[in-house]
Amino acid sequence: MKMKTLQKINRAFCLCLLSANTLAADLTRSDIEQALKQADSTHIADLRRKDFRRLDLSKLDFRHADLWGADWRDANLDDSNLANLNLDLTVMSRIHLARANLENSSIFGVSMMDADLSGANLSGSRFIANLERANLSHANLTHANWGVDMKNQPMGLMRVTLNGANLAHANLTGANLNKGLLKRVDLREANLTNTDLRGVDLTSARFENTNFTGANLEGARLGVIEDKTIFNGALNLNSAIFEK
Repeated sequence: MKMKTLQKINRAFCLCLLSANTLAADLTRSDIEQALKQADSTHIADLRRKDFRRLDLSKLDFRHADLWGADWRDANLDDSNLANLNLDLTVMSRIHLARANLENSSIFGVSMMDADLSGANLSGSRFIANLERANLSHANLTHANWGVDMKNQPMGLMRVTLNGANLAHANLTGANLNKGLLKRVDLREANLTNTDLRGVDLTSARFENTNFTGANLEGARLGVIEDKTIFNGALNLNSAIFEK
């Protein structure tokens, strides 16, 4: 990109403060705050493919930013607003998103291993990501669509991975997690009312006081369960897979 073009973009939107060849990690919180302040629904802050590793960006409003492909590893976005954004192909390992608003956001093909999403608003979101060991305790996943889309698998079966994740006290009412990997997941006190759990692998999961009312367990792998009354109210329990 030519320097004159970059200068034009800077003058018009005040959204990009570095040249294309400068490491985006040199962006400071102040730089990003200024870019976001100048942005609106018609002039989007261009933060695509930027490197935000280890930055403290908590409590910022990113709703008028383009963040596609950004690197958020170890960044702090606690209490931030990322609602309705396309965050596909970003990198979010160990990201901090406690109490963040990710309502109706899209995260596809992303590593979010060890992320902190405790108390986050994930309602209506669309995730196909690796969330192994992520903390989603007290998170709102109502009507989240994290299930496999069998009509759109050009690269083979892509599914959400929540192995070892903490979903204790999370609200998953009406969520879609079909065919997801949830081995060793913590679902204590979680609300799974009307949750789509068809084909989900819940081997070695924790279920104390979990609400399964209306949850669809067709083909779900539930491991070794001695007391099946914990699934009272669930649908299609007779077709779930138990180990002896």
